[in-house]
Amino acid sequence: MPAIRLSRSGPAALLALFVVACGGGAPPEPGPVSPTRGGSSPAEIEALYHARADSARMRFTEADAHFMTMMIGHHAQALIMSRMAPSHGASPSVLRLTSRIINAQNDEIATMQRWLRDRGRHVPEVRLEGLKVLLDDSDRPVYMHGMLDLEEMRALDAAHGTEFDRLFLVGMIKHHSGAVDMVHDLFATDGAAQDELAFKLANDIQVDQTTEIARMQRMLDALDGKGRGP
Repeated sequence: MPAIRLSRSGPAALLALFVVACGGGAPPEPGPVSPTRGGSSPAEIEALYHARADSARMRFTEADAHFMTMMIGHHAQALIMSRMAPSHGASPSVLRLTSRIINAQNDEIATMQRWLRDRGRHVPEVRLEGLKVLLDDSDRPVYMHGMLDLEEMRALDAAHGTEFDRLFLVGMIKHHSGAVDMVHDLFATDGAAQDELAFKLANDIQVDQTTEIARMQRMLDALDGKGRGP
C-alpha cells in the first residue's frame, strides 16, 4: 500500500477527509473574520493594550525610584570628569573614551528622568557647581558608591597630560565600580527591578560599565608600562 503524503495544509486536509467520511460533505470555506468577532472591536483591543501597559508601568518599587534618582546624580559627576579631558591635555585614547562616556550617560540620564516622570515621581534637578554635583535645593554635594570626593576632583582638575590620563582612569574605574555596586544592590532588593525598563537600564549599566572598567584597566596598565613586552 503506497504511503500517504500530507500536503502543507496537512491538518486541514485531514479535517476535510474526516468530515467527508462522516457524511458531512465538504467543509465550508472560511469566511472573512469580522473585526468584532470574539467580542472586542479594534478600538477596545487598543484600549485594553494601553491599560495593560499603564498597569505594567506602575509595577515599580521605592528601590527602583531611588536607584533612578541617585544614578542621575552619579552619572552627572562622570560628565564633569569627562568634560575636563579636552582642556586638560588628555591623550587621543582618553578623549575617545570620554566622548563615549558623555554620549552614553547623557542618554541614560534622559531615560531615567523620563522613567521617573512617566511614573509620577519627582525628577531631581541636577545642579553642577564647579566640581560639585547638587540635587534640587540641597547645598550638600551628592556622594554615593564610587563617586570622587571634592579633594579627588580638585586633584583631577589640577592635572594635565599624562597625569590627567592616569588620575582620570583611576577615578573613573572607581566611579564605574560604584555604579555596578548600585546595580547589584538594586537586584538584591526584594521586588525591585521587576519593571521592564528599570531592569533593562540597570542591566545595561552593569554590562557596559563592567566592559569599560576592563578597557580602562588595560589603558592604565599600558600607561604605567605594565603588560609591555621585554
